[in-house]
Amino acid sequence: MAIDLKAFSPLQALKGIGLATAAPTAAAAGAMPGGKDFLSMVKDAAQEAVKSGQKAEALSVAGVAGQADLLDVVRAVGNAEFTLQTVVAVRDKLVNAYQELLRMPI
Repeated sequence: MAIDLKAFSPLQALKGIGLATAAPTAAAAGAMPGGKDFLSMVKDAAQEAVKSGQKAEALSVAGVAGQADLLDVVRAVGNAEFTLQTVVAVRDKLVNAYQELLRMPI
């Protein structure tokens, strides 16, 4: 009795013993646990960083005109500065990771 190994797949074996699901899970499909994929998460974070900078700029202009409280201006500018430092740190990590991939031998 010959066994045809070409027709055998590991996924079929796992299904046979109940360890594999028919549809891929959200994690296997590239989605994050909250239901967002990585690209959406990065896009949302970038948009929030831009909004933080715009809010700080608007409050700074209002503060110069005497229409905003100085404490609110300082808080908004500090928040924008922190956001910018975070974005730069993440960018640096991504660039370093990309450079490491380029250094890998093929």
